[in-house]
Amino acid sequence: MTPHEVSKVLAKIVTDGVEESDKIFSVYDPTCGSGSLLLTVQGELPGGDKPGAIKFFGQEKNTTTYNLARMNLMMHGVSFNNITLSNADTLESDWPDGPDAQGIDNPRSFDAVVANPPYSAHWDNSETKLKDPRFREYGKLAPRTKADYAFILHSLYHLDDTGTMAIVLPHGVLFRGAAEGAIRQTIIEKNYLDTVIGLPANLFYGVSIPTTILVFKKNRKTKDILFIDASNEFEKGKNQNKLTDKNINKIIETYRNRVDVDKYAHVASLEEIKENEFNLNIPRYVDTFEEEQVIDLAEVSKLLEQDKQEIAELEAKINEQLKILGIHV
Repeated sequence: MTPHEVSKVLAKIVTDGVEESDKIFSVYDPTCGSGSLLLTVQGELPGGDKPGAIKFFGQEKNTTTYNLARMNLMMHGVSFNNITLSNADTLESDWPDGPDAQGIDNPRSFDAVVANPPYSAHWDNSETKLKDPRFREYGKLAPRTKADYAFILHSLYHLDDTGTMAIVLPHGVLFRGAAEGAIRQTIIEKNYLDTVIGLPANLFYGVSIPTTILVFKKNRKTKDILFIDASNEFEKGKNQNKLTDKNINKIIETYRNRVDVDKYAHVASLEEIKENEFNLNIPRYVDTFEEEQVIDLAEVSKLLEQDKQEIAELEAKINEQLKILGIHV
């Protein structure tokens, strides 16, 4: 389950710059769970509360959770006609393109794609999948024991040319090599990756590792990548850490402004990315190191001498009082 605060960050990103209009906005979640992330997008979309303003699309492998998602959306006032969900394994059964068995015309691409897929899941990376249009342009498949890039490529395939995609994943996707490194390099060379956001650790229930949000767009005008290190800004909780409204707003404002922020954000050029061999590990681009205060040894020595003198004076006073009481030391 995606914490609401993280869902808000994803939703604000994919709806950023979208103006209220008569055009129906489509949002797709390939691992939709109970549908809470889809509903958060509706809450952030200008005019999203108007009937028919937004259409929800999602896939969910677990049948019980799939039914829960349908019920959750309808309980939140979404018309049945604006919900299209598929009970299927996203990586094995791609989103149906065109009319399905019921005659419903399913779109291939969407205005927004949001996802919080299972991290480093196992999947069938049979070589036959290199013929799959979702993966064939990249020449490599995600490792069998780490499907993270399979979810990325699936989601990218279904992103409209003018849309925005935001996906939460473990940090390994930023720097792991071999097939993942090759896929990452191709994505960057295609100029699809827009922003990398590092989140604090222990935000998710049962997951203590820090995570990252990757933002993708297909119609980018520049070839730089924005790095935001938000890992140190959170409210500490008893069991989970939490992003406050202040933390969320800082992330979104930095995303919008797209300028360097000392110890928080950096806009890296393609040349920088190449110099780092397409490694996107955030500390390579955002320096959060805080210099320790220089200790003045002379001042410390002076203070120690003062302490010794005060102790000696106190001991003398105590001994004087003991003598008055007839106690000899």
